[in-house]
Amino acid sequence: QVQLVESGGGLVQPGGSLRLSCAASGRIYSINAMGWYRQAPGKERELVADVTSGGSTYYADSVKGRFTISRDNAKNTVYLQMNSLKPEDTAVYYCKINARTTYLAAMDYWGKGTLVTVSS
Repeated sequence: QVQLVESGGGLVQPGGSLRLSCAASGRIYSINAMGWYRQAPGKERELVADVTSGGSTYYADSVKGRFTISRDNAKNTVYLQMNSLKPEDTAVYYCKINARTTYLAAMDYWGKGTLVTVSS
């Protein structure tokens, strides 16, 4: 019903920047919240940032002031601009959206993840 394609991950040095993108496609009727999660090796998946359909944002304390989430409703796309990256930001980053499709009530959809490695 809904497909999410993430891009923008990679290897970056400490202090560097990356921009993640997540494009949603399929029989989408409306999208509510869009967000980014991450999972580091040996750790649980955690919420990094999300943005509501009205534009309200939430950030984990660990990324406040460094990461910015935004969305383009016309493109069904959510972005995560990551600046001043630290080695502890190394993780697989997953996109999640809560969307209503033509035939289904609102539910969560996940991307497959994109790896971000912060290392010198």
